[in-house]
Amino acid sequence: MASERDVRAGLRRAEQDHLLRFWAELAPGSRAALLGELASLEPDALREHCRGAAAACALPPGPLPDLAARLRPLPPERVGSAIRCDPETRRRWEEEGFRQIALNKVAVLLLAGGQGTRLGVTYPKGMYQVGLPSQKTLYQLQAERIRRVEELAGTRHGTLCSVPWYIMTSEFTLEPTAKFFKEHNFFHLDPTNVVLFEQRMVPAVTFEGKAILERKDKVAMAPAFPVLSPHEQIDLLSFADGNGGLYRALADHQILEDMEHRGVEFVHVYCVDNILVRLADPVFIGFCVLQGADCGAKVVEKAYPEEPVGVVCQVDGVPQVVEYSEISPEMAGLRGANGSLLYNAGNICNHFFTRGFLEMVTREFEPLLKPHVAVKKVPFVDEEGNLVKPLRPNGIKMEKFVFDVFQFAKNFVAFEVHREEEFAPLKNADTATRDNPSTTRRALLAQHYRWALQAGARFLEMHGAQLPELPGLPANGDPPAICEISPLVSYSGEGLEAYLQGRELQSPFILDEEQARLLQPQEN
Repeated sequence: MASERDVRAGLRRAEQDHLLRFWAELAPGSRAALLGELASLEPDALREHCRGAAAACALPPGPLPDLAARLRPLPPERVGSAIRCDPETRRRWEEEGFRQIALNKVAVLLLAGGQGTRLGVTYPKGMYQVGLPSQKTLYQLQAERIRRVEELAGTRHGTLCSVPWYIMTSEFTLEPTAKFFKEHNFFHLDPTNVVLFEQRMVPAVTFEGKAILERKDKVAMAPAFPVLSPHEQIDLLSFADGNGGLYRALADHQILEDMEHRGVEFVHVYCVDNILVRLADPVFIGFCVLQGADCGAKVVEKAYPEEPVGVVCQVDGVPQVVEYSEISPEMAGLRGANGSLLYNAGNICNHFFTRGFLEMVTREFEPLLKPHVAVKKVPFVDEEGNLVKPLRPNGIKMEKFVFDVFQFAKNFVAFEVHREEEFAPLKNADTATRDNPSTTRRALLAQHYRWALQAGARFLEMHGAQLPELPGLPANGDPPAICEISPLVSYSGEGLEAYLQGRELQSPFILDEEQARLLQPQEN
């Protein structure tokens, strides 16, 4: 362990010696913990981080003044669509995706560094239940989708196959996530195919460029969840280096070497909070592979010009995500010849990378990534050592995003999907009006209700009368009937006719593996 003298010398060089101002009051154990934490911070890097954060925060916010002349939509040849493609093209994409999965060339990588702070819980967001009839957590839904896509690919190609699941955690989510998976027997996945690793941490910084103490013996170092838009203010304890910290973490933990050993060539990266995410989506994977893409992004059409989501587009001919706050209202409202928004490709943190591209990023480009500024409310200890929970933002987080590497792609593509089928993020408690447990639960149940109707099922109310098949589902309410379909039975609505065609069902209805066996037609 580094000595107190060495740590003090390093902090002086970093201009952060205030971090030891309560040293005389600390017990031996607290001193050791603080020394260990501070020793991990390289002095010159810490100094530049703190200076850079203060300088970047001082820049005026708002739309970039010269962006209008540099911004363009992605060219049509770089964009595919699950919405507008013909059935044969979609079948071809899906078949290629299943072929790559069957060859064990596809892995999924989960960004799971965020705690459920805004949900009102202290555990990792993946452990959260949104109130489904089955009481499944986000982690369980995702694990079961992996099992189902493995089964579908293996059945099509007459082989056993696996989709390794890499889970990037943070300092505070690693241990509870590992414990949760062990307690649930890894949701019947092979434990050797579930790889947890941890991203680096960086301190939160004041507007004056000073690292923040959250306790007398601890720097504010706990993770934020960096896929949030900058306008979303959160009460956080501290900060990780953003989901763009993925690229350092891949190198730190030799993840790409592990992928190479397994034969993985293609990686699907996604965010933990999307309850509708299709892991290792064969349609998306197949589209990207057949396009020869080294980097790709799923997108959804923006709901309205001012929707606070990043836009996948080109700047100076280079693909990137431009945050909504960087685009003027006039540009956001521009429309194309067909009447749709010109800049309508909303980013949903759902990406495709080749392993070769990730190797190139970690080897050559990660140091070139420019951090983004986020201003947050960070609890801290004042000069008397009292804990203060600020009512207004008081800290700066410098974070990198996973999409910052789009600019380095040689063949970038975007893939448009239906929002109601593939994107319903869980970010807020039910006190918020959107992206909360109720809206995400309704999104999944509405999807499953649609699937059941499409498979030929009819739903009856409690007295036996058939419920109307609404052409559209209520925006702020549950569907007419509560129907939940296990991912182990259907990944994306496929195969349900065998169980539901001509069936009369009463709400609530859960189609799990046991129920599917009961409904399976018996062969004569």
